[in-house]
Amino acid sequence: MTEGAPAERDVPRRVLVAGIGNVFLQDDGFGVETVRRLADRAAELPPGVELMDAGIRGAHLAYRLLEGYHTLVLVDIVSRGGPPGTLYTIDVGPQPPVERPEPGPLDTHAMDPATVLALLHDLHAGAGGTLPEEVYVIGCEPRATDEGMGLTPAVTEAVAGAVDLVLALVRRGTAVPQRS
Repeated sequence: MTEGAPAERDVPRRVLVAGIGNVFLQDDGFGVETVRRLADRAAELPPGVELMDAGIRGAHLAYRLLEGYHTLVLVDIVSRGGPPGTLYTIDVGPQPPVERPEPGPLDTHAMDPATVLALLHDLHAGAGGTLPEEVYVIGCEPRATDEGMGLTPAVTEAVAGAVDLVLALVRRGTAVPQRS
């Protein structure tokens, strides 16, 4: 290390928080709305944290991730059978998803977290870049994903809790458990 250069631990880790979803399909807009509300509280974000309204642009998100983020936090709806509005924090880890989408044409309008992560690993294999070391999903159980604007009441209420979960996660910094 050269004299005067900041120690590696003093350099903020790059973190990307990406809201995924289609605002024209009711609760599918949860991730986008959560990131919008996080932007309203940007002063509370630690250095190195960036927000992205990825919407339905999963391919764009996958390419951006090759730019060298330490941590990725995806915010999206997640169907796990709980009551609508239930929030989940899922530690996905850096490995590619076990269940990968079938090969074929890429539907950029149907990009869920597993598809984005599979595409990211495929792009990394072909183009290089740096994969995130930590990947989390902050998910919300949806009530409705039919055509229509606006979140259902249960999911609307869950957005504030999701914002708090994301803030707590990105503030942990070096306290986030490291994998060996």
